[in-house]
Amino acid sequence: MFGFSLAAILLLMIVLLAGATVRFTLGFGDALVAMPILALFLPTGLAVPLVALNATTIALILLTTHKRHIDFRSAGSLLLSSVFGIPVGVFLLRDAPDVFLKLLLAVVIVTYALYQLLFRARLHLKTERGAVVFGFLGGMIGAAWNTNGPPIVMYGTMRRWTPERFRATLQGYFFPTSIMIISSHAFLGLWTKPVLSLYVMSLVCIAGGWLIGTQLHRRVDPKKFEKAVFVFLLTAGVMVAVSAMT
Repeated sequence: MFGFSLAAILLLMIVLLAGATVRFTLGFGDALVAMPILALFLPTGLAVPLVALNATTIALILLTTHKRHIDFRSAGSLLLSSVFGIPVGVFLLRDAPDVFLKLLLAVVIVTYALYQLLFRARLHLKTERGAVVFGFLGGMIGAAWNTNGPPIVMYGTMRRWTPERFRATLQGYFFPTSIMIISSHAFLGLWTKPVLSLYVMSLVCIAGGWLIGTQLHRRVDPKKFEKAVFVFLLTAGVMVAVSAMT
């Protein structure tokens, strides 16, 4: 199908299922899990819009089930500054060399994983002034690589949000941002027939991730699960960097 072997499509579905499971468990992380692996065997112009469509669908599901805990002021501040970062990311996606985008993705993921593993508990933002910077970065790298999560998650952890507020406010930011990102992808002509066909196929991965992630969220120790995810991301980020330079 579309020049991909059955094994490649099967791997794609497994990766998207894993990403959806992480997102429904933690409230973030689907693109961070999926993009480093997909970047190893899929063209950027296919992987980015496909994962963006998946992320938007997941954000809508989570938003409708957690909306009562959203901090609308924080979500609004982050969203407003993201508006200015998204065009920069779209420009990078359209014009930057693929190797540069892969290295950018690797730097973002490795930095994020190291922050979460080593410095998360040490940094604290007492005001919302930092939302401008974190929102801009989220919009930029979100449009270029679907990885708007790291800056926003960093901001939420440094603001010391409660778990309920954290999970819900992320969706309050992710969903409208995702709408802007997929709209920009559509405008650039990235919604090709292969992308849309694979997205329809991947809906079963989203459904599976919803079922599995909901159970994990209730039963698994979130801190242990998060640590395992961050170790995986650190490894994946290094793999993407190596693949980009070889």
